[in-house]
Amino acid sequence: MNHSVNEFTWPVRVYYEDTDAGGVVYNANYLNFMERARTEWLRALGFEQDVMIAQQDVLFAVRSIEIEFLKPARFNDELRVSVGLEKRGHASMTMLQEIWREQEPEMVLCQARVRIASLQASTLTPRAIPTEITGKLNRVS
Repeated sequence: MNHSVNEFTWPVRVYYEDTDAGGVVYNANYLNFMERARTEWLRALGFEQDVMIAQQDVLFAVRSIEIEFLKPARFNDELRVSVGLEKRGHASMTMLQEIWREQEPEMVLCQARVRIASLQASTLTPRAIPTEITGKLNRVS
């Protein structure tokens, strides 16, 4: 797999607590790895989520996820988690994410399409993505 130059990646090491009795990453933990990568992607763009809530009354919430588990990750693996913006709407974004071992970038272990909703933090109702954020998103997509 050729990962895009515009794609953001974040390193993750698999700890014992991430695995099941067989030493394989428990399926729900892939979602945690992806969430961390999206948080770090936003941070790399200059947006801290607590500041967005306090100053702009906006937060992002997962609306839906399509996920495929292709190969297992195991205890102590060094992983990379990618975040790529597939599509941006008025009040939503669709991200493509993949996880692979650092030493085997051509072998995707898990991939997902994650739909994110933009919400007004105080009411948890849909709202437009703030223009400051969309301006930066336009530069990375």
